[in-house]
Amino acid sequence: MLFGHSDIGPSGSPAPDPSPSSVKIVVSGGFGVGKTTFIGAISEIEPLSTEAAMTEVSVGVDDPGRRADKTTTTVAMDFGRITLDRTLVLYLFGTPGQQRFEFLWDDLLDGALGGVILVDTGRVEDCYPVLDYFEQRDTAFVVAVNRFDGAPQFALDEVREALDIDESIHLVECDARDRESVKRVLVELLEQVLLHRLSHAVAT
Repeated sequence: MLFGHSDIGPSGSPAPDPSPSSVKIVVSGGFGVGKTTFIGAISEIEPLSTEAAMTEVSVGVDDPGRRADKTTTTVAMDFGRITLDRTLVLYLFGTPGQQRFEFLWDDLLDGALGGVILVDTGRVEDCYPVLDYFEQRDTAFVVAVNRFDGAPQFALDEVREALDIDESIHLVECDARDRESVKRVLVELLEQVLLHRLSHAVAT
């Protein structure tokens, strides 16, 4: 028996597996914060990445910070997939980091279960527009501090103060290159989604 239902069909043969439910998760943050890397670390398929070469037009506009070796930028979205079990599949959509692509955010966030906002402690101001956007949309999200090599290290309380975010917003550390670290962030997000929905249910 699984969740009170028999796995045996009426003819005595095994019942067919239920169709898996799919949910959409958005990964966002400033330019060069690690969104493409985050999705690539966890995706069970080769991630789809709509990256384009940075051109002279980007000079002075798209600042890669410590990522001086960064030569491409996401211009539409990144896409990946992870199957949690036979009943649940997560589809991950990464947004472009630059605010000039904000017109794409509505479409990417539409129908999303929740979001992950990645933060670079060397450039926390880059994620302010994304934080504002998610808060205005009343979408469940977690803020994940991506620990870059050589980046300034701050306690999470200091990061929270710099971001000026409420205690109710969950703040975690991660390494966007590490699959287990990314998995922990996604588990934290799913917990926040449940809490978010419970709070709304109580309010109504």
